Amino acid sequence: MTSLVPRSDFPALRPRGSEELAPAYLDSACMSLVPQDVLQAVSEYYTEHPGCAGRSVHRWAEEVSRRYEEAREVFARFFHAPDPEHLVHTRNTTEGINLVARGFPFEKGDRVLVSDREHNSNLVVWQYLAQEKGIRLEILPLPDDRPFDAEAFESALAKGVRLVSLFHSSNLDGRTLPAKEIVERAHDHGAQVLFDGSQAAPHEALDLAHLGADYYALSFHKMLGPTGTGLLYGAPGRLEGLAPLLRGGETVAWSDYGAHELLPPPHRFEAGLQNYAGVLGARAAVDYLQRLGMERIPAHHLRLQKQATEALQDLPGLRILGPPRPEDRGSIFAFVLEGVHAHDVAIFLDEGHGVLVRSGMNCVHSWYRSRGLDGNARASFYVYTEEKDVDRFIAGVRELRGHVKLGTATGPSAPARREG
Repeated sequence: MTSLVPRSDFPALRPRGSEELAPAYLDSACMSLVPQDVLQAVSEYYTEHPGCAGRSVHRWAEEVSRRYEEAREVFARFFHAPDPEHLVHTRNTTEGINLVARGFPFEKGDRVLVSDREHNSNLVVWQYLAQEKGIRLEILPLPDDRPFDAEAFESALAKGVRLVSLFHSSNLDGRTLPAKEIVERAHDHGAQVLFDGSQAAPHEALDLAHLGADYYALSFHKMLGPTGTGLLYGAPGRLEGLAPLLRGGETVAWSDYGAHELLPPPHRFEAGLQNYAGVLGARAAVDYLQRLGMERIPAHHLRLQKQATEALQDLPGLRILGPPRPEDRGSIFAFVLEGVHAHDVAIFLDEGHGVLVRSGMNCVHSWYRSRGLDGNARASFYVYTEEKDVDRFIAGVRELRGHVKLGTATGPSAPARREG
């Protein structure tokens, strides 16, 4: 089996300079590659209709206004949102989470429940609100041997929770939480639910209406789209209850020297000139994935996950993070190699085998610090990943293992990277 899509669709997947092989890009959990269709859509905005949506009435502005709202309609159909007006254009998942967190009508003492493996985007803002508004941040430990513990979740809900905010799929170890069950249990206890969908949306067919979450945030830069593009979904009636994160141009119906009236959602949340080129590029990415068929992606990832697991799980000194079953780790293969710093693993794989992986704490400092770990290496797959890419990854890890004596330890030979 090869990749799900033609590699020629992705200009980045080409040999560079004197290289005989294209890079084996295994860092898609951080950012996916972009197909030519998306590049064309972005370029077309700047060359054919570079206007401001919703402002001027000349032909370019009218064209981009139509395409901008048409993209929202395409996203609503793709993610099965009840109506396009339930989708807010954002820059990324982080902005979507902050929009909910800063706009939610919290009162002092309200509890927010997050897991112990959340990305900083779904942790730091709640810590800030604990100081600013006096909310109470509760941490739900997740088991190491399976994706979820329903009994522990029920016990946490029984304390009284205003909002549950969890990842849908983890960027740390690839586990996917039972989102529908979480929503139903939380609603039974009177809590609302926000999901960080940045790792789930690129890899599975989402039905937001069926899922029933109150809010769902995602980024297009992880699903073939341009950087600086994302969505926040709000279930019927939920966006109306949020205060805008920003106020200004394009958010008001009228203003005078003493007052103003906000536009209805979603436009009240889209302040200022928007990333029109990015949104149109994101629409092209969704069209590309629609043609591919989202239902094909999980099986592709599982083949690659099994390939890497079977080849490396018994390698001395290598520990795979996350649930033991490949079926429970999605597109992410995260590991620690005894005696080798994660950054050195990444540099060796890049310089020696042309394999590009992530290293460090994956923006989940809290989990690593609580366990005294300085990070790990992480390979992640997507629709353009081939078995040959994984073969190169396996060969590189095995070679590195042969160079390092067990029981030794090294510090990073590269400077620490910013971790988000």
